[in-house]
Amino acid sequence: MSVRRAVAADAGAIAAIWNAIIRDTLATFTTELKDAAALAEVIQAAPERWHVAEAGGQVLGFACYFQFRGGPGYRHAMEYTVHLEGAARGQGLGRALLAAVEAAARHEGAHTLFGGVSGANPEGQAFHERAGFQRLAVLPEVGRKADRWLDLHLYQKFL
Repeated sequence: MSVRRAVAADAGAIAAIWNAIIRDTLATFTTELKDAAALAEVIQAAPERWHVAEAGGQVLGFACYFQFRGGPGYRHAMEYTVHLEGAARGQGLGRALLAAVEAAARHEGAHTLFGGVSGANPEGQAFHERAGFQRLAVLPEVGRKADRWLDLHLYQKFL
């Protein structure tokens, strides 16, 4: 298994992983499925911000980061996303993807990295705590999906 920068050709595999999580879990609050062609364009525009984990040529997970909030005052604060196929969890791929994102963000001049984790995702919360993130806040019932109000746990790590 290895981690590398994503390329536009990975967009279909990334969309498949992400869309399964969107459809089948409460780990993300969005209900809008990702379009592979649109993802390919985003990856091409900022390839240093996208990474995939693969084994045997198959993409098993991905991570990306983007500016935490709009405006130049936030240019050193990034938020990231990491998602794995179900069978790929528990093998260290999430941590390897996070390390790649941290290194890329640090190289780009980021000072801090944020992760937003659904209150319905205790595995994601534990992952952040093991990875050295500090939980800053719980934002009660800020998300809604599947007829449920969901809390957002906000984590931060200084780079």
